[in-house]
Amino acid sequence: MATDTRPGAVDKRRLILDAAIRVFARRGFHHCRVSDVADEAGVAYGLVYHYFSSKEEILNTLFSERWQLLVDAIAEIDAREIPARQKLHDVAGFIIDSYRYEPELMKVIIVEVTRSVHSFGLQHLEQIREAYEGIANIIEAARAEGSFKSDIPAEFGAMCFYGAIEQLLTAWIFELMPETDQEFESAKSLVVEALCGGLESAPEGAPAVSG
Repeated sequence: MATDTRPGAVDKRRLILDAAIRVFARRGFHHCRVSDVADEAGVAYGLVYHYFSSKEEILNTLFSERWQLLVDAIAEIDAREIPARQKLHDVAGFIIDSYRYEPELMKVIIVEVTRSVHSFGLQHLEQIREAYEGIANIIEAARAEGSFKSDIPAEFGAMCFYGAIEQLLTAWIFELMPETDQEFESAKSLVVEALCGGLESAPEGAPAVSG
């Protein structure tokens, strides 16, 4: 991939990436060509290859940029002096708001990468694990201090937490749930409540729940 740090050149690269988001979201990664991205961006076909060697590199770039933002956000949230429940709420909020404000990009990431077991998902497995590990760190710290149950592994809790959020996003992508501000805000609390209700230790003296 050619690298050009001049302002005009950077803008062209961003223009191509933004066009790719729209094309990949609308037609699906495997059903479009580099020429479709060029047409959407309004640039010459050859200019796309000046910045990217293939449409695969374009998708990899889109994923890496957005996923790094998530990993960084989780680390920043974990560093805050707030309860674990609030940390998980803030992580859920970051992911849900990412979909709320950039639905096409999040659709591409979920459909074409994280749920693509045999291709792009496998290529980015280490990056994907970084996010899971960041969430697991939040849960593990709460387990160590006694606010979360010690018999539920942090890694398992992280998988359940992120899996629930990704399933929510998938439901919005396939229009199985309404996309309103109220729904987005409600989902942030509901997904945390669903997880923490099973993780948090019962108050001392509270009756055991049978089931």
